[in-house]
Amino acid sequence: MSSEVRRIRYSPPWGDASIIGVAGSSGSGKTSLALAIVASLNLPWVVIMSMDSFYKPLNAEQSAIAFRNEYDFDSPEAIDFDILVDRLRDIKQGRVAEIPIYSFEKHNRIEKTTSIYSPHVLILEGIFALHDQRVLDLLDLKIFAEADADLCLSRRLVRDVKERGRDIEGCIKQWFGYVKPNFYKYVSPQREIADVIIPRGIENTVAISMVSGQIQKTLAHKSAQHQEQLQRLGKIAEDAPLSPNAIILPQTNQVKGIHTLLMDPKTSTEEYIFYFDRLVTLLVEKAVDFLPSHPEQVITPAGNVYMGLKTSVGTSAVVILRGGSAFETGLRRTIPDCRTGRILIQTNYRTGEPELHYRALPKNIAEDGLVLLLDPQMSSGGAALMAVRVLVDHGVPEDRIVFVTYLAGPVGVNRVLSVFPEVRVVVARMGDDMEERWVESRYLGC
Repeated sequence: MSSEVRRIRYSPPWGDASIIGVAGSSGSGKTSLALAIVASLNLPWVVIMSMDSFYKPLNAEQSAIAFRNEYDFDSPEAIDFDILVDRLRDIKQGRVAEIPIYSFEKHNRIEKTTSIYSPHVLILEGIFALHDQRVLDLLDLKIFAEADADLCLSRRLVRDVKERGRDIEGCIKQWFGYVKPNFYKYVSPQREIADVIIPRGIENTVAISMVSGQIQKTLAHKSAQHQEQLQRLGKIAEDAPLSPNAIILPQTNQVKGIHTLLMDPKTSTEEYIFYFDRLVTLLVEKAVDFLPSHPEQVITPAGNVYMGLKTSVGTSAVVILRGGSAFETGLRRTIPDCRTGRILIQTNYRTGEPELHYRALPKNIAEDGLVLLLDPQMSSGGAALMAVRVLVDHGVPEDRIVFVTYLAGPVGVNRVLSVFPEVRVVVARMGDDMEERWVESRYLGC
């Protein structure tokens, strides 16, 4: 694909995520407040991230001090702000962020990480959420949770003894040795730069409602912008010829015969499934033509030299639920050892926007030589656009992605390929852009 191909910019709904910082004393109810905000929003794309995950790993000497309750965890020096800022920038830009997991029992990070991807809103809570200027530059709203000192101490005692395996004596030692003096030195000054100060935590329903309302306004504005983007892309796609990266299956007599059977309402379910699986194998075979390969010489059983091709990289496939499930039998017949993943994208009936609800991708998918996206029908191209963006955000190069579909409209195909011009679309039959989805219903029987 030539580098001169015009690329249209597209930002998904989770691009430029709204990040809210919630700071306050240890035990001030920051986590409970964040949970209350999430509950009031009642949206699936709001994530809470604790700054506790970003404590610096301790060496042997520091760990020994920590187990004696003599290590200062309540100083900004204990937080790895460099990694925190890096992860926040990933989330802000719509990329996958790998978040470390810190074990308070071991006073160290464990090998595993947890990933955060595609939140529309991220709530960062921690005693230093409003401390570092680099973090402040990424925040859309700054909140300070205020609570009585005695209440904070009692909450910290209960949490550390119950959840972190500490003893009461050690907790009190840390409180008066580090937590209380550091509150006045480092935490309290953050109150002055907060946009909102919320006393009484989750009891302050008025403040929570106000914050929730502000976030909902921001999300509504972003939703309107996304809808405008999709409409603009649709207009561009209407006026453009079909992209050369749209590969239509050769319409042989066999393929035309299968189309006839699939579109005939009188075709039985058994026959429909049989012929659809056959057509899927043809589509997948066409798609794997794009798998990178290198020349290989072999000696045939007859003793002759044959110059062929051999692949040294794997292929994976991502099923777009639920329709993509109809492709799995044909996929397995063609590539029996193909690794598969799943994503669920559904259209919001109120706004017409595609929404990402679920993702489970094969491990190290970015290292595969080819990644197939499977969906039996592409109409407007909105869901396909989002599915490709998910793969790109997970490090899959555009030119290794092949979208495989039975039925597609030219505007939908061009909409995807105007944003991702190096992606290829393999389609069995071109149809109407506004055709209702029916292919998977016939196959799955529901």
